[in-house]
Amino acid sequence: MDTTPLHPLIVHLPMALAVLMPLVAGGMLLAWWRGYFRKRTWSIVCLLQAAMLASSLVAMRTGEDDEERVEQVVADAAIEQHEEAAELFTWGSGLLLVVSLMPLLLRSQGKARAAGLLTVGGTLVMLGLGYNVGSAGGELVYKHGAAAAFTATDQGTPSRSPARHGEDDEDDHR
Repeated sequence: MDTTPLHPLIVHLPMALAVLMPLVAGGMLLAWWRGYFRKRTWSIVCLLQAAMLASSLVAMRTGEDDEERVEQVVADAAIEQHEEAAELFTWGSGLLLVVSLMPLLLRSQGKARAAGLLTVGGTLVMLGLGYNVGSAGGELVYKHGAAAAFTATDQGTPSRSPARHGEDDEDDHR
């Protein structure tokens, strides 16, 4: 397990939440507006948003732990692009958590519902930010060969994948 990076295992939770939160928040808001739920049921949205923030923080930490090893095989610019996108996603998660709490804290029904609508809009922004993080992370692995940092050869050094960037593999076209 020493060579298995923890980061790829962790990042799936905040990315899954980024995809699910627009559906959950939108559905909860609609149900609240129609009177199916009481306002306090909105706390489910807040808890899921808190889970997104917490898992994003853990993902950032594990990414930082793996960064030094990945820098041996991937250019710094590609790593920085992913890191900056991840930081924006994480801080956006924190901001959206604060916004998602507003419907529970506001006494005016109209203002609380407006804050709920703002939260739903924020989840769509987070979906886009999550896409950017995932895209940059996927490029690190599949375009720049970051996984090679965790594939040891007999000499104990990272191995490079046999195919070079941009070269076609005949098996890929079947």
